[in-house]
Amino acid sequence: MARGWESKSVESQMETSQSNKDETARKKISLEAAEAMRKKETLLLGRAHVQQQLQASQHPRHRAMLQSALTDLDKQLADLGAPDHAVDSQ
Repeated sequence: MARGWESKSVESQMETSQSNKDETARKKISLEAAEAMRKKETLLLGRAHVQQQLQASQHPRHRAMLQSALTDLDKQLADLGAPDHAVDSQ
């Protein structure tokens, strides 16, 4: 009879261990998702700032540099799977 209780205890320990592994995996995924979301937010804020500067800029070389930066930010956002943004051409 003691042997039966031992095997149940071992089984319980194995289930607890598996449960802990599953929880750790979920936390890791959520941490990765949170990091991706933070990066996306940062890129979107940077993109909005560059667009604002582009609208205010008058010098052709500065506008070209800003347009290049906007293109690079759009590429980074696309790599993250963010929806495409229309580029205002002025």
